[in-house]
Amino acid sequence: MGGALDPTVATGRNLVRSALSDLEPGSRIVVAVSGGADSLALAAVTAFVADREAYALSAVIVDHQLQDGSARVAARAVEQLTDLGISSEVVTVDVGTAGGPEASARRARYEALARTGADAILLGHTLDDQAETVLLGLGRGSGPRSIAGMSPIDGVLRRPFLSLRRAATEQICRAYDLTWWADPHNADVAYRRSRLRNEVMPLLEEVLGGGVAEALARTADQVRADNACLDDIAATVDSPLRVDTLRDLAPALRSRVLRLGALEAGADGSALTATHLAELDRLVTSWHGQRRIELPGGVACVREGDSLSYVRTPVGG
Repeated sequence: MGGALDPTVATGRNLVRSALSDLEPGSRIVVAVSGGADSLALAAVTAFVADREAYALSAVIVDHQLQDGSARVAARAVEQLTDLGISSEVVTVDVGTAGGPEASARRARYEALARTGADAILLGHTLDDQAETVLLGLGRGSGPRSIAGMSPIDGVLRRPFLSLRRAATEQICRAYDLTWWADPHNADVAYRRSRLRNEVMPLLEEVLGGGVAEALARTADQVRADNACLDDIAATVDSPLRVDTLRDLAPALRSRVLRLGALEAGADGSALTATHLAELDRLVTSWHGQRRIELPGGVACVREGDSLSYVRTPVGG
C-alpha cells in the first residue's frame, strides 16, 4: 500500500491498537477470517499493529462447509493473508442444527476459535452488525441483555470494529488491494438477519432520516453500561438464595440475582432466556407449590420453604 495513508486505514489501525492496549509484547493474537471484507480489513490493519507492538499474530479461517466452494473461499483467504505477512490455518467444522443454522454455525465457529488458546481473538463485527443485533433482540422481546448487543470485549473475544461502518471495511480492503468474498447468505431472504440488512434497515434509514444504525449502536452501549452496573450490584447481594432477601429486591435487580445464581449452578447462559427468569421469579413472588423450574444446561431450581436451591437434572428426568 503506497502513497498517502488512507484515513479509514488509520482509523482501523487505531481501533485495533486501542482494543489490544492492555496486552504485553509477545501476546498471542488470532484474527478470525471468513474471506469477507470485514475480517480481511481487520486482518490487514491488525498486521500493522502487531508488527509495531511485537504481538504474535496468526489467523484462523473456519470453513463451515455450508456452501459449495467454501474450500476455495478459505484457500483464497489464506493467499491474501500470506501476502499480508500473516500465517493462517483453515479449520473445517461440522455445523449442527440446534438453535437454527445461524446459531449452530456461530457455536461451531467460536468453539474452533477457543481451541487456539490465544490471548485475544479478534472478530470483525461492525457497527452495522451491532445495529442488526439490537433490532433482532427487540423483535424477540429478549430484554435489556439482548438489546445491549455485542460487547467490545467478551473474555478473550474482542471486536475492535464495533464503531466502524461496513462500508469502511470495504474501503480498507481497497486500500490494501484485497478482494473480498460476498457471502450469498447475506442476501438470502431465508435468513432473518439478511432481511433486516437488506429490507428493514434501508427502510428505517429512509423513514427516520438517516443515522439509524448509529443510534441503535449508541443504545446498545448505554444499555450495556446499565446492565454492567446492575450485574455488579447483584453480585454483592447477601443470602441470594433466601426468598425474603429476593422478595425485597427491585424486580430489575432480583432478575439479575436469579440469573447469577442459575449461572453459578451451571445453567447454560447462552440459552437462558427471559422466560426462564420469569419462571424463577414466580418461585419467589407467586409460589403455589411449584416443584422445580427446569433450566438449560441440566440444572433445575427448587424452592423448599423460604429458600431456593439448584440441583442437577437427571438424564431423562
